[in-house]
Amino acid sequence: MLLYKQKKNQAAKVNRFLISVTFLGSAGPIRFVVKEEELVAAVIDTALKSYAREGRLPILGSDLNNFMLYCPIAGIEALSPWETIGSMGVRNFVLCKKPEAEKANESEKLPRKGSGSWKSWFNKSLNSKISSH
Repeated sequence: MLLYKQKKNQAAKVNRFLISVTFLGSAGPIRFVVKEEELVAAVIDTALKSYAREGRLPILGSDLNNFMLYCPIAGIEALSPWETIGSMGVRNFVLCKKPEAEKANESEKLPRKGSGSWKSWFNKSLNSKISSH
C-alpha cells in the first residue's frame, strides 16, 4: 500500500504544459501538451505527426532531422534536439525546415549556426502590418 502511494505521488510531480508550435507557411499553430523534461526532438516529431494527421498544407514530410525548432523570444539560434523543452521557460515555438546548405553541412559533420530564415520572414510580416501615416 505504501509503495503504491509513493508511485502515485511521483507520477503527480511530472510537470506538463500546453505549447503552441507555428509552422512557417501554414495557416496557424498546433497546440498540444508536453512533459517539461521531454526532448526537443520528441516535440518536433509530435508536432510533425499532428500536422500530418490534420492534413495541413504545405506537406512537410516526417523526418524530424530536416527541421529546426526556434523560440522567437530567446533569440535566433535553433534549439538543440537534446535540450529539454521546459528548459526555455516559454510556451510558443516556431518550426521550420532546415535550409539545403545547412543539411549538406550537417552531413559533412561541420558545425553551423542557424541561418535565421524565420527571422527575415518574421520581420517582413511585422513590416507589412505597420503602416506609415
